[in-house]
Amino acid sequence: MDNKKVWFVTGASKGLGLSLVKQLLSAGYNVAATSRTVDSLSKAVESEESENFLPLEVSITSEQSVKDAVSKTIEKFGTIDVLVNNAGYGLFGSVEELSDEESRQNFDINVFGSLNVIRQTLPYMRAKRSGKIFNISSVGGFRADFPGAGIYCSTKFAVAGFTEGLASEVKELGISATVVYPGYFRTDFLSSESMVVPKNAIDDYATARASVLAHEKEIAGNQPGDPEKAIAVLIKIASEENTPVHLFLGKDAYEMAQGKIEIVSKDLEAYKSLTISTDFDS
Repeated sequence: MDNKKVWFVTGASKGLGLSLVKQLLSAGYNVAATSRTVDSLSKAVESEESENFLPLEVSITSEQSVKDAVSKTIEKFGTIDVLVNNAGYGLFGSVEELSDEESRQNFDINVFGSLNVIRQTLPYMRAKRSGKIFNISSVGGFRADFPGAGIYCSTKFAVAGFTEGLASEVKELGISATVVYPGYFRTDFLSSESMVVPKNAIDDYATARASVLAHEKEIAGNQPGDPEKAIAVLIKIASEENTPVHLFLGKDAYEMAQGKIEIVSKDLEAYKSLTISTDFDS
């Protein structure tokens, strides 16, 4: 039966990842879930290891740690049917004021961590010529004109980019890949404990600072999206034979994406004559 499929979910101790694991277990799916500590994961999920739940302590920036977690999942459940790369965090600060170390760390978790998991999981999906991969990006991975979020958004653009490429590569193997763009959902993503800000802020970036403050003081707790509804949609999509390459979640995400498409279309047409004048035969 479909609900006996095996899901592997990263970043499962809070936010959308936690909602996903709880709904999957409630529906009877087999779930391997990762977090930085097993104790925090088991406490959040309110479940210890059981017949259909495998909590895993994983550092997704370590290939060996990821490999061990995938091996334990295969040992317990025999396969992985659905992979959800959800682990990641928000970094808020202007491009100039965020250091090389701060920026690279965000890429290490949000981008290279997901790639580590994909590389370790795909051999099992290839062997059985089936599987579904969902990489959680953000609407900020499609539209990045948010002051103070340039680096974070660029990590999510990277997630969208490698997912598009991956989808085209694995299609012939019976595997699908989907990039998920959530809008603002009412999780703890914008809490002061989850928001990472620059160690060395620059006073001149008043707009970026105001944007970060607004997210923490005004938007947090008032996000329009219901995480439980978002996860229900994701599970429904995963159960379908054909899955989209791009999946937007939230009315706000839909509207922001439409706005970006309009902006790009306007620029394309405004500069069309110059754009197409650059070929040899022009």
